[in-house]
Amino acid sequence: MNTTFKRASLAALMVAALFFGRPAAAALNIFACEPEWGALAKELAGDKGNVYVATSALQDPHRIEARPSLIARARSADLLVCTGAELEIGWLPLVQQQSANPAIQNGRPGHFEAARQVVLAEVPQRLDRSQGDVHAAGNPHVHLDPRNVAKVAAALAERMAELDRKEAAHYRARANDFLERWSKASVRWEKQAASLKGVRVVVYHRDLTYLVSWLGMREAGSLEPKPGLPPTTGHLSELLARLGREPAKAIVRSAYTDPRPGEWLAERARIPLVALPYTVGGSEKAKDLFGLFDDTLARLSAIVK
Repeated sequence: MNTTFKRASLAALMVAALFFGRPAAAALNIFACEPEWGALAKELAGDKGNVYVATSALQDPHRIEARPSLIARARSADLLVCTGAELEIGWLPLVQQQSANPAIQNGRPGHFEAARQVVLAEVPQRLDRSQGDVHAAGNPHVHLDPRNVAKVAAALAERMAELDRKEAAHYRARANDFLERWSKASVRWEKQAASLKGVRVVVYHRDLTYLVSWLGMREAGSLEPKPGLPPTTGHLSELLARLGREPAKAIVRSAYTDPRPGEWLAERARIPLVALPYTVGGSEKAKDLFGLFDDTLARLSAIVK
């Protein structure tokens, strides 16, 4: 047996060992920009997807750094699942560019934006710097209305089926199962939240707009003087005076926001400050999308008891 043949045989054996020695690769490598979409992707893909979530519930989704680790993960992604509507504009374009992955570039089937599947609220009629950090397409925090989650789930399952036609029936079956469970949970949540209708709350940022609207609650003010601008002492003092005339039941904030401005106002206005998980992982009970809404409603319901 000559040397060349021996080398070829050895190489073939090594390849075979690698192939048979490793578990089968997931059908889809999914890069989710936010925890809510990572959780949804896991619901829909099951064991046919390998889901990586780029951010955590304790990070401000507007202000993420395009770290080398994110670029490396994006390089091998088959499907990018993000909010869109400019929520990730400060970091995602760089990750896409540096990854050199054609599959996840804008306009490709591997690029999926949740915001494109729903009707956005608060679309500005005009844009200028005096308005603060306003998103041109509208408010991107769409996941806190369960009706939006259902629409995104249906569209995302179809995108997965398009990218992985061999397992299309798998994704559609899981979507049907998820949507059935989601519909039943939504009915339960709406009954549970009936007492919240009309309740006035102060918010921190415009990230709870869809939640407040879905529940029929009312915004009594915002800790931010303008979207994206940090609370100032002057603005908080004005807000305190307004609450003296038009009281609110509570101040609500998302898990990733600074608690101190809310604590300052809550102490002086003598109303509770309620921290909401905002997304999956934002509290111990918000371990998935169902837990996110269960815990959110439990925390809000406590203010009207």
